[in-house]
Amino acid sequence: MQSSSSPLPECSCLLPPIGAQSALFLDFDGTLAELAPQPDAVQVAADLVPTLTQLAARLNGALAIVSGRPLTDLDGFLAPLRLPSVAEHGAQRRLISGEIIRMASPDLQAVICRVNTLAQRHPGLRVEIKTAAVALHYRHAPEMEAVCRQAMDEVVRSTVGLELLHGKYVHEIKPAGASKGTAIEDFMAQAPFAGRLPLFAGDDITDEDGFSAVQRMGGCGIKVGEGATRARYRCLSPVALRQWLQRAAQDLTGRTSP
Repeated sequence: MQSSSSPLPECSCLLPPIGAQSALFLDFDGTLAELAPQPDAVQVAADLVPTLTQLAARLNGALAIVSGRPLTDLDGFLAPLRLPSVAEHGAQRRLISGEIIRMASPDLQAVICRVNTLAQRHPGLRVEIKTAAVALHYRHAPEMEAVCRQAMDEVVRSTVGLELLHGKYVHEIKPAGASKGTAIEDFMAQAPFAGRLPLFAGDDITDEDGFSAVQRMGGCGIKVGEGATRARYRCLSPVALRQWLQRAAQDLTGRTSP
């Protein structure tokens, strides 16, 4: 097993195997796709959707996307796939049946007003309003990180039922109790995920509770990119992760071929 702090070559064979009894959970931005200057500018590799389609079939549907994005974003990038998904850091879940489960969301109007006012004063900031969360991106104004954090902290302290989440160049306010880890645990209690060994790949601080959740269940977390992590494995880039997925899809197809 690879140390989370050891530099690894971009080689999919160093990652844990994806077997017929795996349950696969995959973050999107920075994991399946490279990060982009703006969330809507992400480019999806041509081979990604065919690979995910093949893997989902070989795993009998036990493949889910686990993201901070809204469901509509994920479906747009991965069309025509509509996979089981965790959206908005667990505030929404779409089951394999297509049923969508939503957490109750507190009133976000105070949050929206505060972050919009801040963004109007500082053009480098970008506000993203989701169905149950509000994100304040400062990638183009990194010097504003402390100011953004303070503003979001103040809103959370004055509003019941909200939590503040920190990610790569973003602070996000979401419903209290929503997390990728909890959402993965919920999926693992239901078919077709139940009874399988969970694997979760993600790249951000927001994925750490997901890594902890799958490793408590005997599975493995895979950190994509640099940075301290609880994950037991590391993959240097989305390119290397996609290679790992492609290899697994080919291997599983070979095992099930007549």
